[in-house]
Amino acid sequence: MDNFDISKYLNMAVKRKWWIIITFLFSILGGLTYLLITPKVYEAKTLILIQGQTVPEDYVRPVVNSSVDDRLNTISQQVTSRTNSEKIINDYGLYSSRSGMSIDEKVALFIARIEIDTSKDRNRRNAETSAFTITFQDENPKKVKDVTNALASNYIDEHLNMRAEEALGTANFLIEELDNIEKDLKQKEEERRQYREKYMGGLPEQLDTNLSILEGLHSQMDQLNNNLRDAENRKTTIINNIALAREAGAPISGSSQGQFAGEVNNLASLKRELDVLQSRYTSNHPDVIRLKETISRLEDERKKAKLESDESSDEDSIAIESVNQTLKRQLEEVNLRISTLNAGIKETQSQIDYYKKMVADTPKRDQELIEINRDYDILQAKYDSYKNKQIDAGIAVKMEKVQKGEQFKIIDYAKVPEHPVKPDVKKIILMTFALGFGLGCGIAYLLEMMDTSYKTPDEAGGDLDIPVLASIPLLTNEMEIRLKKRKDILITVCVSLGFCIALFSILASVKGVDTTLEYVKGVFG
Repeated sequence: MDNFDISKYLNMAVKRKWWIIITFLFSILGGLTYLLITPKVYEAKTLILIQGQTVPEDYVRPVVNSSVDDRLNTISQQVTSRTNSEKIINDYGLYSSRSGMSIDEKVALFIARIEIDTSKDRNRRNAETSAFTITFQDENPKKVKDVTNALASNYIDEHLNMRAEEALGTANFLIEELDNIEKDLKQKEEERRQYREKYMGGLPEQLDTNLSILEGLHSQMDQLNNNLRDAENRKTTIINNIALAREAGAPISGSSQGQFAGEVNNLASLKRELDVLQSRYTSNHPDVIRLKETISRLEDERKKAKLESDESSDEDSIAIESVNQTLKRQLEEVNLRISTLNAGIKETQSQIDYYKKMVADTPKRDQELIEINRDYDILQAKYDSYKNKQIDAGIAVKMEKVQKGEQFKIIDYAKVPEHPVKPDVKKIILMTFALGFGLGCGIAYLLEMMDTSYKTPDEAGGDLDIPVLASIPLLTNEMEIRLKKRKDILITVCVSLGFCIALFSILASVKGVDTTLEYVKGVFG
């Protein structure tokens, strides 16, 4: 760096100035050519605001729970689909001048020129998108504006349709699920009803009643056993009296009559038994009726016996026959009574066994009924929950139909752009200047390095390894200087003229000769 001599490079630039100038001019020509050939692309934007639902969520809960970003992504896929893209291209005549492009290439170019930019609240983490812009680029500024507004309208329409479809889909799903749950609930209700009918009398809530009935049946069994013992004792006594009457074979003695009187006095025992039966059964019970008849008959016979005792002795044989018939009737009645009591004991025991089984099975029935009721309660709770959700979904569907839910609202409509965004003239000019100057300097430096002649005395002395005593500069006279200046002017004119011709040719090929001539006239006044 200490030996850096800028004058060396300045001399080099002066010596090779035409290479630098020509390269620089050609670079500018190339940049201008690019600007003239490249189609001008215009850009239009529209700003869309995302508004939340106008009805407070405390009153109507939304059924569309997907995030705004997800919905925007889905809507973008629908809006930029092939079908929708082809429709917009055909409706607005996009790329009609490009006859060589296929429809697939047009669709790809159309989608590539659409840009969606979302904006979020920077003060909130994980905040959802609150607004977004739609940008579209094309060569025709009027079409750019129309297509951008059409895309905004498509976004709004697709958003409304999407929310309505999601809300309606949710409502239909809840209705179907509610029908299925209702069927299951009815089936479970029928199952519970059949179960209760099948095990009626042995259900858990009937346990106290069954225990009370069982206790009453045990008491009834004890009373029936007591009555059976009394009846069997009476039967034994009657059989003994009949045996005594048969052994006598003659009129019954006073002692036999006393025994008969003792049997007749059993009316008090029968009356006590009648009181017990009446305390447990109604007056229409067969045992009560039968016992009343027996007591009534015995009372009649006792009265009759008293009357007969007052008659003469020649009537003793009649009395004996009457006593025998009475004993036989009593024996028949006692046998019938014993048979009735045995049947009652058997029936009561059967009832006791039945109620014992129901009481023993009560824990099992309780567990089974708990499981059935638990399933029923779960289905009922699920049904109530889905019913409430279905009502909310129906309200949400109505809210979406009247557009009271979340909405996309256009804040800034797209306008006809005044200036193209592509190509960027300033950037291309700066790049052209930098490229031309750098390329010219590079070519000049390369040519200088390829030149093997000596430029300075030091180079000659160093290369020849001999000292340089003196150096004679190039001497030119006044004529040579004038010729050199003329040559430079001529070269400059030729280069400028060639540059203008090339630029005119490019303009003529792009815009036409007449348009170019008018443009040149306008420039030079």
